[in-house]
Amino acid sequence: MNQGRKPYKFDTPAGYRIRIEGSLDQRWSECLCGMAISSASRPGEPTVTSLTGELADMAALMGVLNTVYDLGFTLLQLERLAGAEEEPALAAEAAAPAAPAESAGTP
Repeated sequence: MNQGRKPYKFDTPAGYRIRIEGSLDQRWSECLCGMAISSASRPGEPTVTSLTGELADMAALMGVLNTVYDLGFTLLQLERLAGAEEEPALAAEAAAPAAPAESAGTP
């Protein structure tokens, strides 16, 4: 596990992509540590909102996740995005579009 890679630290900034089921207005960005908010939907499927951005540390990540939970959204995916100091293959993987998620009902 994690062979050849440095372990992630709890107190350092990192980029994240969080996908939730439902639509979240852009006005929530400030309450979510300035994360960029974008929504997409396909016919016959629920709307999926992506929150993307850099968070100061794991405590900030937990704050965002708690806000999402308190608002009643279903968490579909949490992805830590590779930074410039990490392996190039991981950075390329993080830049690739996420696969469609299966939905588990509306909030």
